[in-house]
Amino acid sequence: MHVKFILPALLEATDPGFRPIKYALFPPLGLAALAGYLDPDDQASLEDEHVMPLRLDDEPDLVVMSVYITSARRAYEIADGYRRRGIHVAMGGLHVSSMPDEAAGHADSIFIGPGEDTWPMFLADFRRGEPEARYVSKRRTLADAPPTRRDLIDRRRYLCPNSIVVSRGCPHHCDFCYKDAFYEGGVSFYVQAVDRALAEIDRLPGKHVYFLDDHLLGNPRFAAELFEGMRGMGRVFQGASTVDAILKSDLIERAAEAGMRSVFVGLETVNPANLQLHAKRQNVSRDYGEVIRKVHSLGIMINASFVFGLDDDGPDVFDRTVEWGVSQSIETATFHIMTPYPGTSLHARVAGEGRITDHDWEHYDTRHVVYRPRRMTPDQLLGGYRRAYRDFYRWGAIARGAMGQPTLSQSMRHLAYAGGWKKLEPLWDVVIRTKRVNAMLPLLEGTLDAYGRARRHAPREKSRSGVAET
Repeated sequence: MHVKFILPALLEATDPGFRPIKYALFPPLGLAALAGYLDPDDQASLEDEHVMPLRLDDEPDLVVMSVYITSARRAYEIADGYRRRGIHVAMGGLHVSSMPDEAAGHADSIFIGPGEDTWPMFLADFRRGEPEARYVSKRRTLADAPPTRRDLIDRRRYLCPNSIVVSRGCPHHCDFCYKDAFYEGGVSFYVQAVDRALAEIDRLPGKHVYFLDDHLLGNPRFAAELFEGMRGMGRVFQGASTVDAILKSDLIERAAEAGMRSVFVGLETVNPANLQLHAKRQNVSRDYGEVIRKVHSLGIMINASFVFGLDDDGPDVFDRTVEWGVSQSIETATFHIMTPYPGTSLHARVAGEGRITDHDWEHYDTRHVVYRPRRMTPDQLLGGYRRAYRDFYRWGAIARGAMGQPTLSQSMRHLAYAGGWKKLEPLWDVVIRTKRVNAMLPLLEGTLDAYGRARRHAPREKSRSGVAET
């Protein structure tokens, strides 16, 4: 049979006012993983609307889509078109798990939760002509998962085609996390066998690897064995961790020895009270300055994530956050407006307080204000969020952050990395249009690797005060 996998574009990815490179970073691994369960004589195709136009006049036997909240309207539009022609449509993903009844109105079969157990069941049912309308995940394991169908991915279209996921979920449960509903009803954090993860990494061409795991250091034993196995591979890689995992063990040191050169860390807020209010317990009583000093001393760059509009935030939070991030020489930062996603405890609480003002899912992209903040107006929140991005990535701020690095070479690399990401938009647009995004990968690899070598030979950094100590 012919199975067509589609990743519908997020609304913001099709907006000409936003940055195309953000949506040409990673291929849709989840769909490629599902394709691994097909029989050898099945035909599979994979279309990612973020990087290519969709063909919607074909006649596959089965259409499968992964749906996020701001792609829901587009996904439903595509699904309705195929279903009118009698083609079976299956949907899963975060939004489907959060709003299953809504999604069921546009699909023949829906999947709630991860698909490692339910997807093979559905395929068997579909081949018999008896597919169910709803499949709910109960058994959580990666033990029997087949290899991801990377042959379906056009590597030229992605800056980080060597993306990989070696675990599922997260051991923490922040009240604003969109993924809790996805893993409800079963184990919410589980990992691959280390030898299988290492074998998959070994098969990837080139040098760079990007771990898309929510928390790469979340299982200490697994992470330690993974990093030990990666030593000597000559890889440079990026991944995500929490403040707590960086400070409480030597895992980040092991990661650096294995080739980690950039880490995404959810700092979230410079207001300590917010950490308790929003169940970000892994950050409570932690010195963010210590986190940054430790990570930088190992040759690892930081992409820090911040959320604005949390319950203890006032109008001063934007300038304070930007000033602190620049003073700490954080290389890159992502800013978000707090968004009460359906299915989260945050949504239940804010809705119960009558503070949700917008129910249009296309606005739930962390760039719109869809609720009434406690200590500022919606206009103040939106304007402050936009100002934070503008101010953090001004050339002056980038230069000041770079000057906080301990050596001239490290300062230059800071300028290249932060400036290249936000200030070379015309170049990124050209390589995207010519399907040559992957041609920029050697530059990324070189920057990451050189940064690590320079850091390892740098003098000890001066102490810098942290925030969020409680």
